[in-house]
Amino acid sequence: MIIMADEITTLMNNSKDKVVLLRLRNTKTVQGTLIDFDIHMNLTLDNAEDISEGKTEKLGKILLRGDNILAVSLPEDES
Repeated sequence: MIIMADEITTLMNNSKDKVVLLRLRNTKTVQGTLIDFDIHMNLTLDNAEDISEGKTEKLGKILLRGDNILAVSLPEDES
């Protein structure tokens, strides 16, 4: 399945103020509330937590560079 850039933007916009789950290049897993993003997939998260290896470490408000993100898990549609 190919998703075009405008569809990604729509999906990300619909996920603002919701909790997203991110898999990072350094094998870390981070979750937090998506505040904003840009065309490079740089993400601003609030209440972010590193949930790698079964431990939770609070990170607070963070900016993640898009080139460090391997995968983004968006919240399910609430319908």
